[in-house]
Amino acid sequence: MTDEASEPEGDATTDASLHGAVIAGVIPDQSPRVLKEAARYAKLFQAPLVVVHVDVTRFVTYEDPDGYVHSAPIDMNIAAGEGELAKVQDAAASVLGESAPEWTVRQLVGDPAMAIKHFADEIDARLLVVGTRKRGFGESVREFFTGSVGARLAHRQHRPILIVPLGEPVPDGEEIWPA
Repeated sequence: MTDEASEPEGDATTDASLHGAVIAGVIPDQSPRVLKEAARYAKLFQAPLVVVHVDVTRFVTYEDPDGYVHSAPIDMNIAAGEGELAKVQDAAASVLGESAPEWTVRQLVGDPAMAIKHFADEIDARLLVVGTRKRGFGESVREFFTGSVGARLAHRQHRPILIVPLGEPVPDGEEIWPA
């Protein structure tokens, strides 16, 4: 594992080693299935694995010509994003361990679908792996207004996307959206 997560912004000089990587979009306290599936495909493709967490509490202010991204917090509680990144790093280390292919953790900022799309373009990613949201009224409402990250990625870029189901599937005949 390499640790590129100390800077939330991408570093174009190290992205060359990630060319063709598998990207796993991960959130804190998510099922380990996303990481396991992403690692499996990275091994199959003999590609590095990049575990990506998107800090939605920050946004991109501008990007230098050399690719360095400057960001600013939406509010002044910057520690929230750092805490989430630490959880993602710990989960990746726990799940991936020594048997995984070469992997690294990156933190991006802004809208999850757009941040992952742009990063995938930078490194010419081979596959994107994301999970579904938890079931529940709040998550259904949030997804109704913002859309799922997987669906938004599918409409905005050309790479294959693996969407890993999390939790129990919705039974046939049951409404997904709240009435």
